[in-house]
Amino acid sequence: MTLAKIVYASMTGNTEEISEIIEEKLQEAGAEVEREECSDVDEDFFEDADICIVATYTYGEGDLPFEFEDFFDELGEQDLDGKIYGVVGSGDKEYGEFYCKSAHDFVEEFEKTGAKKGAETVEIENNAEDEDIELLQKFVDDLMANV
Repeated sequence: MTLAKIVYASMTGNTEEISEIIEEKLQEAGAEVEREECSDVDEDFFEDADICIVATYTYGEGDLPFEFEDFFDELGEQDLDGKIYGVVGSGDKEYGEFYCKSAHDFVEEFEKTGAKKGAETVEIENNAEDEDIELLQKFVDDLMANV
């Protein structure tokens, strides 16, 4: 069975809700899923995963969530060769150029690990609406198709 692991950070609850939607969609697709808040995991969280997912928000002027900093700093040094990854970001378009920047920063770190990008990065403004849930379904479908 495919093991998907989701690590997330959430300030307002939006990103946590997004991670729950992804978890549900992955379970419906037949994957075993572990979903954890970032302050509850170590840098080797993805070690035994087939699919590695980060769900993050962006703080202020493109800043990574404080609680994700240590995990982020260690991610690029992990050997995730043979694994599939995907990133989802939540943000507010009022921040202009910084909208969902943390998600794209995570993509750059994943690229250093040897993991293969299994789905396009999903950007969601604030909380997930119907059209966002459709994007998350495609995200999950693409990840599962790449395992």
